Amino acid sequence: MSRVPTTGLQAVLFDMDGTLVDTERLWLRTVEEAALGLGLALTEADLPSVLGQAIEPCARHLASRTARAADPARLAASLEARFTELVRGRVEPLPGAVELLTALRTAGTPTALVSASPRPVVDTVLDVLGRHLFVTSVAEGETPRTKPFPDPYRAALTALGADPGRCVAVEDTPTGVASAEAAGCAVLAVPSYTAVPPGPRRTVVGTLLEVDLALLGRLAAVP
Repeated sequence: MSRVPTTGLQAVLFDMDGTLVDTERLWLRTVEEAALGLGLALTEADLPSVLGQAIEPCARHLASRTARAADPARLAASLEARFTELVRGRVEPLPGAVELLTALRTAGTPTALVSASPRPVVDTVLDVLGRHLFVTSVAEGETPRTKPFPDPYRAALTALGADPGRCVAVEDTPTGVASAEAAGCAVLAVPSYTAVPPGPRRTVVGTLLEVDLALLGRLAAVP
């Protein structure tokens, strides 16, 4: 990918699961296994409460759907342990992810990883993608609130010393999009399992292979 001027673009903030790495399917597998253990079967109606969410809200959702006396805290711990196990063995970058991150580093544009996953999972993914490609990262539990609230993106913006109006967030779920937009970032959505409609300061593409520095620069320049 050739170097392209990105006048006005201060930083790019990336979601992790389903955006940079193919972990969304591993998370769905984790949740599906837990649901089956509770005698439940996930449906399309469950996806907004499962995808892009931190582990605790997902555990509470599963517990609320079962007639059994399910302890959300124990369920969350089980989900985290199983998800971390799967990620350590099977995480893979999505097409175009490493190339885009490398192009941004070459252009001198800072990047951040902003995730609703726990720190052990984030650290595993950083090792796979390359820690040198990110200036900072934010994991679940490191801000007062997680996505869809703006706290994780605000924390990353503060660490970068960046103006949200000149930054682009790359997300794959409505929950993540809501978090980034609430923090004031333009959004590039690359939907995984749930649709994300276009909107003001929001562009939707099919894959990261469609994204280059010129597109990110244009998104940051849109008032």
